[in-house]
Amino acid sequence: MEVESIKVMIQDMVKLDRFDGNNFTRWQDKMKFLLTVLIIYYILDPNLQPIKDHVPAIDETQTNAEALERVNQEWKKRVDDELLCRGHILNTLSDILFDLFTGMKSAKEIWGALEFKYRVEEQGTNKYLIAKYFDFKFIDTKPLLEQVHELQVIVNKIRALKIEIPETFHVGAIIAKLPLSWKDYRKKFMHKSEDITLEQIQKHLRIEE
Repeated sequence: MEVESIKVMIQDMVKLDRFDGNNFTRWQDKMKFLLTVLIIYYILDPNLQPIKDHVPAIDETQTNAEALERVNQEWKKRVDDELLCRGHILNTLSDILFDLFTGMKSAKEIWGALEFKYRVEEQGTNKYLIAKYFDFKFIDTKPLLEQVHELQVIVNKIRALKIEIPETFHVGAIIAKLPLSWKDYRKKFMHKSEDITLEQIQKHLRIEE
């Protein structure tokens, strides 16, 4: 099978959601994987030398002609890969972000601008989500399992930012966050020696509720 055919198959398999400013790290990792498989991620290498705007003049000898042809081929490949890399990045942006970044001529410039803008914002989001997780408290006026689901949504967002929350820790946090009306139930679980899973605690809470 030809290389181009394989690349097309890979592009069909690796479908990226349009990046709208949320979950930058997840989008970036997927994009890195796609560009690496397509063998064009090197275009984003900060140490990559810029493409020359000229090629050396040809000499009379066949050796120099062959060298010139090789340089021309390498130059054309770089131009094609740059175009492809830039196109893939822009193609996965939302319409608003596409309009914002399409004026930038190089893939590296777009990549750097996205990283600078959204990496900083994401670091702020990390702190906000972690604070939200620790401040979350269950209340008696809403169904308990519905609140457990809300807390799990926060956990999934934190994990999407590559911050791991061990299941044992999360189960302990759920028990600790139970409302005052569940005081005796909480004490019972706090004194259990064996660890329980998230699925088990949800089952217990469903039965108790």
